[in-house]
Amino acid sequence: MIQLLFQQQYALFILIMIALIISLTFHEYGHAIVAKLYGDDTAQKAGRLTLNPVAHIDLGGLMMVVLVGFGYAKPVPTNPANFSSRWATLWVSAAGPGMNLLVAIITINFYILGLQAGWSLFEGQGPQFFFIFLAKINLLLMLFNLIPIGPLDGHYILPYFLPRSLAMRYLYYNQRYGVYALFALIALSLIGVPILTTVLSIGNSLLPIIVFV
Repeated sequence: MIQLLFQQQYALFILIMIALIISLTFHEYGHAIVAKLYGDDTAQKAGRLTLNPVAHIDLGGLMMVVLVGFGYAKPVPTNPANFSSRWATLWVSAAGPGMNLLVAIITINFYILGLQAGWSLFEGQGPQFFFIFLAKINLLLMLFNLIPIGPLDGHYILPYFLPRSLAMRYLYYNQRYGVYALFALIALSLIGVPILTTVLSIGNSLLPIIVFV
C-alpha cells in the first residue's frame, strides 16, 4: 500500500485505509458483543463494546498494513470462566468472521440498491471502488481468520468439530507451534507464494453469491 503514496494516489490510499479500519472495527466488535451476550463483560469493561475505531485499531498493526500489506487489530479480551455456555467460545470466535460476512453482504447490496435507485452518491469510480473493495476485504478477513492456526479465530472453532482426543492434541500443537505456522504462512505470501491471493480469489468468488437484490 505504501507504493500508493509514492505514486501520489492519495485518494485511493485513504479509501483503502477507511475500508480496512471499518472492517477491523466491526470484526472486533463482533467478538465483544457476542462475549457480552454469553455473560462475559470483560470486553465491555475494557471499552471494547463499541464501534469507535480508536478502541480497536492497533497503530502498529495498521502500520504493518501500510508497509507490508498485512496487519492486525487489538485482540478483544475475554474471560471464558464467565461464559454461560460451553459453546460460547465457538460463537464468540465465529462472531468476528461472521460480522465481516454481514458487513460484506450489507455493503454490496446497499451499493447495488443505490445504483438502481440512481443516487448520485453511488455514481463514479470512487464509490464503485470503495464499496466493492469494502465487501471484498471483509470476505477476505472472514476467510483468513477462519484458518485454524496460531491466534486466528479458526483455532478456537476447529476443536468443536473434532473428537475430544484429537481436539486436545490439536490445541497442544497449535499452542506450541501455531504462531510460527502463521508467520510462515505470511512470509510465504510475502515472497510470492499465492496463499493470500488464493484466499482473496475465493473471497471474490463469493461476492456474487451474497448479492440478493
